[in-house]
Amino acid sequence: MKQSSDYIHLGEISGVFGVKGWVKVFSHTAPRENIAKYKEWQLGSDDDKQSIKVLNGRRQGKVIVAHLEGVNYPDQARKLIGTEIYINQSQLVKLKKGEYYWSDLEGLAVVTTMGVDLGKVAWLFETGNNDVLVVEGDRERYIPYTDEVVIRVDMKAEQMIVDWDPDF
Repeated sequence: MKQSSDYIHLGEISGVFGVKGWVKVFSHTAPRENIAKYKEWQLGSDDDKQSIKVLNGRRQGKVIVAHLEGVNYPDQARKLIGTEIYINQSQLVKLKKGEYYWSDLEGLAVVTTMGVDLGKVAWLFETGNNDVLVVEGDRERYIPYTDEVVIRVDMKAEQMIVDWDPDF
């Protein structure tokens, strides 16, 4: 999920579903169907967003589908294909201490326990076993996001301390 000021990018409208104007959604949330839990989306781009209510949403086979207010016909839904989906950051569920959204971690400086600057968190991805930080600095590094590797996250200092060999 990429962050834009007060907004979080959650996905895109990827297609039309059925004859009643439902849309297919490519979701970046985990699990993917969580995108439908947000009852108001901001559709558009970083600079130009329109608020729209989500009337219904669910997993349909391998895809996520949603019915949006005012979108009742396939032709209306087709015009939305490719539109990015955002929510306001204030809509996110408050997490417990020590828990973070991926968008919170993106952009943090990554420093080893020995003080070596590895770069910044560019993005994260899941592997099934654990999440992985993609750190861009003098080169790109893939660092497991585990309790053994990530020693401390300091949001005030915008820094993450990791137990990681800089040569790896």
